[in-house]
Amino acid sequence: MPDSYLSKIRMDQSSLWQGKAPLLHTLDVELTERCNLNCIHCYINQPADNSAVQKRELSTEAVNAALREAASLGCLMVRFSGGEPLLREDFSDIYLFSRKLGLKVRLFTNATLITPALVELFSRIPPLETIEITVYGMNKRSCEAVTRSAGSFKAAFEGIHLLRRSRIPFELKTVILPPNRHELKELEILAKSFPKMEISPGLTVALDLRARRDSHLKNASIKQLRISPEESIQILSRHRDDYLKELKTFCAGFMAPPGKNLFPCGAGKGSACVDAYGELQPCMLLRHPQAVYRLNGGSLKDAMTRFFPEIRRLEASHPEYLRRCARCFLKGLCEQCPAKAWMEHGAMDRPVDYLCDLAHAQARYLGLIGPSEKAWDVRNGNERIHEFTGLEPLPETYRNSMP
Repeated sequence: MPDSYLSKIRMDQSSLWQGKAPLLHTLDVELTERCNLNCIHCYINQPADNSAVQKRELSTEAVNAALREAASLGCLMVRFSGGEPLLREDFSDIYLFSRKLGLKVRLFTNATLITPALVELFSRIPPLETIEITVYGMNKRSCEAVTRSAGSFKAAFEGIHLLRRSRIPFELKTVILPPNRHELKELEILAKSFPKMEISPGLTVALDLRARRDSHLKNASIKQLRISPEESIQILSRHRDDYLKELKTFCAGFMAPPGKNLFPCGAGKGSACVDAYGELQPCMLLRHPQAVYRLNGGSLKDAMTRFFPEIRRLEASHPEYLRRCARCFLKGLCEQCPAKAWMEHGAMDRPVDYLCDLAHAQARYLGLIGPSEKAWDVRNGNERIHEFTGLEPLPETYRNSMP
């Protein structure tokens, strides 16, 4: 391996080995919002040929500067997403720079722009993390009904087979949509044929609205694509024994009323996301103006040590959130979060009824609540979790006080 690619230092001289967790262990970099596909459900995409959007994107130098600072803060992995990150003409240069910094690279892609040259690069200098590929359909008709892009099915599977032939690790995932909702079994069979696909394909069941809140028409269209709570349960529990085993472990560790705290998650705590234009977000989805930090004139270190800790101290004040979400022991099953509330309502502390309905349907299936119960009215949630899981639930010291 060339000297320019690798250097050696003593572990005890590295900033990562001084008895403290790194300020930043994972950095998401959204290289572009542009995409060569036009998927019916997408929460972020812009047209591939939108020159105005392209001009606003971070330069190669600006992306590399963020990566360099991230590595200095102890970051171990960068995750490149979009839009479609492979649309960037400088992707290979950014990828090489990341690997020279010692960062592991995870790539989110639709696989349609995977080329022999990229496969050769990944073979010569491995990303060290699996490539995540979203499959939109198992045949031309269903795939192109989702992507609204002629040739996308052929291009995607050509990219997948290029990776497979070169034994570059990747995994498949999908979004449950009307054109492909009956193809899940077929996708699972395909995934099992790949040597590195040891788990079932990842599923997106709950569709997000536009992250920039930039189109009422697109939001209305996305809402029409959402499946019912009952159908979501049919899909999630299709392998019932595995589903129940996973949920028992999950419920014992991650369910408790969040109280007024808006951020019981890990957003902005050891991880962050640089968007395509140089704004730093506590997670990939949260674009509320109050929660984003402008890197131009600032630094990752300042964001991680000052700005994000302040954001994480924010408390909910909306009466419905305090009445429902703050008191609900299903937090964990429910995807309610500041990012989802922002996309739905333009505020970080508004209940998202769609997510609430999905969580309640799942809880009823698991026997955690009765047919007509609302989880925020339950006062013995801790005991119910223990009865369902047979495991000790989350210790009380980790719970937020009820409002």
